[in-house]
Amino acid sequence: MSRALQPDEELVELDAEAVRTWCARALDALGREREEIDAINVYPVADGDTGTNLYLTAEAAREAVEAVFAASEPDTAEAVRAMAHGALLGARGNSGTILAQLLRGMAAVLAEGRDGDHLARALAEASAAARQAVAHPVEGTVLTVAAAAAAGCAGGGTLPEVAARAHDGARAALEATPGQLAVLGRAGVVDAGGRGLVAVLGALVETVGGRTPDPAGTAPGAVRVLGDVRAVPAAPPACDGEAGPAYEVIYLLEAEDAAVDLLRGRLDALGDSLVVVGGDGLWNVHVHVDDAGAAVEAGVQAGRPHRIRITHFAADAATAKPSEQTERAEQAGPSGPSGDGRGERARRAVVAVVPGEGLAGLCAEAGATTVRSRPGEPPADDDLLEAIRRAHAREVVLLPNDTELRRTAAAAAERARAEGIRVALIPTRAAVQGIAALAVHEPDRRFDEDVVAMTAAAGATRYAELAVAERRSFTSAGVCQAGDVLGLIEGDVAVIGKDLTETARTVLDRMLSAGGELVTLVVADDTPPGLAPDLEGHVRRGYLAVDTTTYHAGAGAPPLLIGVE
Repeated sequence: MSRALQPDEELVELDAEAVRTWCARALDALGREREEIDAINVYPVADGDTGTNLYLTAEAAREAVEAVFAASEPDTAEAVRAMAHGALLGARGNSGTILAQLLRGMAAVLAEGRDGDHLARALAEASAAARQAVAHPVEGTVLTVAAAAAAGCAGGGTLPEVAARAHDGARAALEATPGQLAVLGRAGVVDAGGRGLVAVLGALVETVGGRTPDPAGTAPGAVRVLGDVRAVPAAPPACDGEAGPAYEVIYLLEAEDAAVDLLRGRLDALGDSLVVVGGDGLWNVHVHVDDAGAAVEAGVQAGRPHRIRITHFAADAATAKPSEQTERAEQAGPSGPSGDGRGERARRAVVAVVPGEGLAGLCAEAGATTVRSRPGEPPADDDLLEAIRRAHAREVVLLPNDTELRRTAAAAAERARAEGIRVALIPTRAAVQGIAALAVHEPDRRFDEDVVAMTAAAGATRYAELAVAERRSFTSAGVCQAGDVLGLIEGDVAVIGKDLTETARTVLDRMLSAGGELVTLVVADDTPPGLAPDLEGHVRRGYLAVDTTTYHAGAGAPPLLIGVE
């Protein structure tokens, strides 16, 4: 599986098999050093997982390369692109996200050429791309080590020469990091992410030059700091009382470039350690924040987030100080701020806007307070505020379930917050997203964690709706006539048909072409009685791994709502 060079043998070009070997050796190197890298992880957060995150990112890269080899005989361009794409999809933590961008930057150049000169250019491009991806670059980190690697091999040369000079430059820069970043100097360690990058470059030297370079530091389990050798601490050192955001939020995001530019600004205002890597419609987003729900909501507004991972840094999360709004609500006493005398407020409630009596009953059974939305009669902010009050809880999760209701819901939420109620608005755009969010609601969880889980479930649900055209009009799918069946996907007309069932099948096929594990069908009373069984059978026959769940919306709902998770 991996290429074994003779002691004096060197590669002239980085071919696909060499890329494969580099992946395997980088993973082995990070596996050997994982615990030591975890132990020196003090920046940006002393959470002791940098080595593990780098290992998991490299593992995802290797799996992607192996998948390409299993399917065909790839060339260098295909192999390095697979390596970079796998790392992007599997990036973990701040360090893993930056490593993914470094590999992506290298792939763009190595796809054009495989010699030493191209490798030198690839390392320079990788360093620039990684620095650009970080909102506020800090010296003394993996970015500094990457820049030194690129500078060390500037001017090119043979493939082994370039790899060796890049490794030597990175290693020297790593040993200097404690003098550049105070938190490293106080802890007596080098940068953990930078040490991981040195290991990855060492695997490259071994792959193309047939020799194993000296490891970082001067002895196993040790690091050189300003000329002294200090043992690696057994656990992440404390950061002298320095405090930071409570949560690490990571997700993949399908979004356009313009939306990602706006997202960067929103997330930068919410927290720190912001890294956004990727391109061509797919991004990996990493940020440290106190409001994890807001970070995920920003992703939902920018595009479609996937694989959302939330990590709470504090070990005593259960004793975290409640928000100022929650304290005000608790101080209001048993009757609540409105003094309605109805007894002690519940801890948490969900308020959901729903079309149709059937969905209202379904959501009510799940514990939600519901607000009906009728055709041509959307609820006003007064209606939503009254529902929030009626829920009689200190914490409320609000699900508008309609794109047009976002501003109305935001206004109601602000008015409720002024009364001392803690309200989280999840920007659900359709009833099926609200159902997905409600399905994972757990009132016994911390409020932020519950909102994050519900937001993730809603964001992972693509939605569609079938409607009947009332008049001739122009749509994004062409001209429709009165009586035509319109299939709307994510709010845009995608299919125009004559038959409700046939149009529904077409819409389902288009949605499932992008993947999915669960289809939710919400049917109104006035749809043909065989519609739901027909669609269930269609999914069962054509998509063996996909489950289907059907709900009845009752009267006053669109003919059919579809959700795909």
